[in-house]
Amino acid sequence: MPTKTDERPTAKGVSKAPPMSVKIVIAGGFGVGKTTMVGTLSDIPPLTTEAAMTTASIGIDDTSQVSTKTTTTVAMDFGRISIDDEMLLFLFGTPGQDRFGFMWDDLVVGALGAVVLVDLRRIDDCFHAIDYFESRSLPFVVALNRFEGSESPDLNEVREALDLDPDHPIVMCDARYRESVKGPVLALIDLLMSKARRRQSGSRRTLGN
Repeated sequence: MPTKTDERPTAKGVSKAPPMSVKIVIAGGFGVGKTTMVGTLSDIPPLTTEAAMTTASIGIDDTSQVSTKTTTTVAMDFGRISIDDEMLLFLFGTPGQDRFGFMWDDLVVGALGAVVLVDLRRIDDCFHAIDYFESRSLPFVVALNRFEGSESPDLNEVREALDLDPDHPIVMCDARYRESVKGPVLALIDLLMSKARRRQSGSRRTLGN
């Protein structure tokens, strides 16, 4: 949930409310670009828990589409974005392998929403994240991470393949470029605000009855 700390003094001695803190999760399959996305977005040097891949991962982690990948996230990635003077956005990237899935329950505590990053070359890898967030009713947007040389996908076909509602947000991005990955975050903020407005509208109708 959003939190605020105690008021802090300004240069003129007038107290000012500190920024609201909002937590979101960046999830997806192995090697999809989660660590890159967190690092690209973060205003501060990101905290990563990357470890070298060893022979223990042979036969477990599919590196056929990410042959240059030599490290993997074993706990989480963490970054921070200052949206404005009133909001700080904390980013928590999940590990992609199923064997680290036990950490997800802790990482999503307090999160308002999630971005599911998808590599269309390995679309099946994102199903776990989508199922996880749907089962917990945590709002999420789907971000298609486009790699060099990839063709523009048909979003209707992607939506059908992922079994998403017609109005569920799907955005394109390139995890390496800040302006590009702002899109999924802004789409998630819009989704959260829209849901909040609908809840407020429903509450007013209930009170009016």
